[in-house]
Amino acid sequence: MTPAAGEAVTDRAVRADEALRVAFLAYRGNPRCGGQGVYTRHLSRSLVAAGHHVTVFAGQPYPELDRGVEFVPLASLDLYREPDPFRRPRWREIASPTDAVELLTMWTGGFGEPRAFSWRAAAALAPRRGEFDIVHDNQGLGTGLLRLLDAGWPIVASVHHPVTVDRDLDLAAARGWVRSASLRRWYGFAAMQNRVACRIPRLLTVSESSRRDIERDMGVAAERIAVVPLGVDTDCWRPQPSIARVPGRIMVTTSADVPLKGLVYLLEALAKLRTERFDAHLVVVGVPRAAGPVGAALERFGLSSVVRFVAGEADARLSARYAEASVAVVPSLYEGFSLPAIEAMACGLPLVATTGGALPEVVGPDGVAALLVPPGDAGAIAAAVARILDEPALAQRLGAAARDRVRTRFSWGRVARATVDEYRVVLGAPPC
Repeated sequence: MTPAAGEAVTDRAVRADEALRVAFLAYRGNPRCGGQGVYTRHLSRSLVAAGHHVTVFAGQPYPELDRGVEFVPLASLDLYREPDPFRRPRWREIASPTDAVELLTMWTGGFGEPRAFSWRAAAALAPRRGEFDIVHDNQGLGTGLLRLLDAGWPIVASVHHPVTVDRDLDLAAARGWVRSASLRRWYGFAAMQNRVACRIPRLLTVSESSRRDIERDMGVAAERIAVVPLGVDTDCWRPQPSIARVPGRIMVTTSADVPLKGLVYLLEALAKLRTERFDAHLVVVGVPRAAGPVGAALERFGLSSVVRFVAGEADARLSARYAEASVAVVPSLYEGFSLPAIEAMACGLPLVATTGGALPEVVGPDGVAALLVPPGDAGAIAAAVARILDEPALAQRLGAAARDRVRTRFSWGRVARATVDEYRVVLGAPPC
């Protein structure tokens, strides 16, 4: 196996007798929305390139995987698929007690995918104990993992950040007791994840900020949590000098129309910018809900004609979009890491980011490779974006420093090697 172009996967490929057989679990692997699919694809690819054997067990939407990575689809009822989320499946689709529980959970306002997937994964793995050395769960933390633990399976789990952070921010933004009650029910799976996390021998997370949050919110002892930052493919996400930057173009990648992502504050900042800069406009990689807060903000600020939403594009096209932009913004109230931040930085694009969660840890000190602003402060976002648009020398310096920071700190090869070291900790073998 050889690494993907430009990826220094490990210092050396492992010997055949060092290779590990990994069962990687991803309850959903959407490659175009959220970070789970990106993490699944790039980590599995880098592990295989280093000589390990990886089989991905995943539910819908299925991940995109590279050559050499085996795939076992674990079909769910796919209740939240587009274009018919919260769909009503036909009775003949209910083929097992797991299906019935998943459907009843949705009907009663909960989110049952992580639990149902873990049950399907436990059933699929039960007869294959001799085929794998370790199970790696990606953020699912369903009770099926406890069945595997009780059967003696070694398990590692990735927790990018506790879902309690999303829940608390959503509740803070909720209006009325009906909405609050609905959110509490939806996030009911958080208690299950906390309970399961406390049983997993080793948790991996992506930043020191997330490690502290996991310890606080999930009750996991600090010594059982290892920090392994994420990576980026710097051959795909790269500067493209042949593509001219569009004056006034701001770019943001946000996978969800939820309070945590802070998109409404960026829209307010754009409205402020346009009082002085008529060329300011925004490209959003993501799709808002039809009746969500983003749509309401577009109407309130009169921005519908200067905000464009794009979705479903390949990485190469998104990299070109970064090359067309003048500045990128990460307006999140909280991030456990932020792949969009390091993708923009890898493209040499000057960045404005909030200090929410792990963002300062990822992008570095204010003014070095990015400008940092307080979370939820539209005025500060507007002022920082204006500085970059008005000062070409600053924009060039920030973009160059951003590219250098990513190249020296964040690669999927480093992620793979550090992850294998944690596998060996659980297996009782010393890191190699």
